[in-house]
Amino acid sequence: MSKHILVVGGGVIGLSTAFEAARRGHRVTLLEQGRCGGQASGAAAGMLAPFSENGEGPDDFFLLCLASLRLYPDWQQAVKDASGLTFEYSNSGSLNVVYHDSDLLALAGRAAWQQRFGSPPEIVQGAALRALEPALSTAVRAALYHPDESHIYAPDYVRALEAACRRGGVRILERLGEVRIGMPEDERAYVTDAQGQIYEGDCLVICNGAWAGALQEPLGLQLPVYPIRGQICAYELAEPGTVRHMVFGSQGYVVPKANGTLVCGASEDVAGFDTSVTERGIGRLLNWNHRLYPFLEQLQPYHRWAGLRPATQDGYPLLGKLPGRRQLVMAAGHYRNGILLSPVTAQAAIDLIEERTPRVSLGRFAPERFSRLAVR
Repeated sequence: MSKHILVVGGGVIGLSTAFEAARRGHRVTLLEQGRCGGQASGAAAGMLAPFSENGEGPDDFFLLCLASLRLYPDWQQAVKDASGLTFEYSNSGSLNVVYHDSDLLALAGRAAWQQRFGSPPEIVQGAALRALEPALSTAVRAALYHPDESHIYAPDYVRALEAACRRGGVRILERLGEVRIGMPEDERAYVTDAQGQIYEGDCLVICNGAWAGALQEPLGLQLPVYPIRGQICAYELAEPGTVRHMVFGSQGYVVPKANGTLVCGASEDVAGFDTSVTERGIGRLLNWNHRLYPFLEQLQPYHRWAGLRPATQDGYPLLGKLPGRRQLVMAAGHYRNGILLSPVTAQAAIDLIEERTPRVSLGRFAPERFSRLAVR
């Protein structure tokens, strides 16, 4: 049965959820306090890299990320088809580099468990490494090569998601200011914006990222979600193709884009909701990236920016129905993996709205998990 779904939050998670709901035939109203894609989403480097981001083992979070990576080929094409727009989606593969022989054992340990989940990763060194990435510093001893990892150009992806939503009939309302969640007795959901306008629907999906923590009192839950400022810079490369893969080191990453730029991130700090760029934050990136690519020491970034990443206390997203409120689903707190997790989150959220069992296990991400810990 078709429902009227309210989606709070116009970042990549909210837009993806609205897109998924609309293409399943639901009526959708998306409510955004600022502008769509204005925080973590549009500022992201767009890495689709569950193997590189999860080095410890195949826990539930890794499996969630991997499931989303596998959705991406069809998902990104559906967004392009629905929006009429295009964006970069590159199956570049990735390299996780080390500088010392003592780190080779750790790479081997990662490769051992990760080989069960896709194309076998490979430890490359010497001539094989230089063939893959010729401009890499000779100080790099070896790398773990993941052929399955990809990246996307996040600003264009978010714009395409918004266009796909609008073309699919989603009503998008922006610049609403702080919104409040209501819980009427008839179990329908409603949201009130800063001007007092009320929006009512059959159900509600909360996708407001770093602002989800402000909903603790109305929802009656402990929601430790905090904004983490991520600062990023980008270089213009004289020769596109100088860097061929996503490359991860112990202090950050670089991602080459088809437009000839090289994105370098990420310097993170706790600064509340401040999205200003600081010399100290960008300086952290400049202090290490030339160890990866020596030519960067001669260049200056042409662009510097920052976004807010919604981090939870345990690092995992809040994804699931709220206890005792079957019409409410939470999908927030994705930290630095919002782009990667957008398709699997959208599908799971709408599965829950439709009272279907999601295709991925969500138990580890229950929104009430911090409240359960508090009463023990």
